[in-house]
Order: sequence, then structure tokens, then C-alpha cells
Amino acid sequence: MSTTAYYMLDVYRAAQHGDPAPPMPGRHDWQTLRALRDDRRFAAVVAGRPARGRLRAALAGALLAVRPERRRRVRLQQAGCHR
Repeated sequence: MSTTAYYMLDVYRAAQHGDPAPPMPGRHDWQTLRALRDDRRFAAVVAGRPARGRLRAALAGALLAVRPERRRRVRLQQAGCHR
């Protein structure tokens, strides 16, 4: 059975019992994803990890491991030497 069919069955059952109709499927997806993101950020802060930028930092570390010449450039930039 599809999601729409389940929804229609739930609407029918709610009407039979005099209950309000359930929300349409997918209606609260964005709110659920935001709540999940906020929960993960909170858990990261409680665990002592950075709440934001973890993926970017991991990808940058992987890039530096693959491209050593970039590592030298980054060190020079951090030291204030511009090339």
C-alpha cells in the first residue's frame, strides 16, 4: 500500500470515530529535519566537539592528506606569508 493509501485509510478511520484528520504525509518533514539537526548539534556541544563545521574540517583534512603541496601553502598563509 502506498503512503497516500495509508493516509486516506487514516482519514476515513478518523472520520468514523469523530477524531480530527491526521496531517498529510510529508507535511512536517522540514521541521523534523531541523529538530534532528538541532539535536545533533546539542549532542556535539555536550560531548565537547564543535557544533558546526565538522564536515568541512574533515574534508579539508582529507584534502591536505591527499595534496601535500596544499599543506605547505596553508602553513605559509597561517604564518602570514603570502605567495
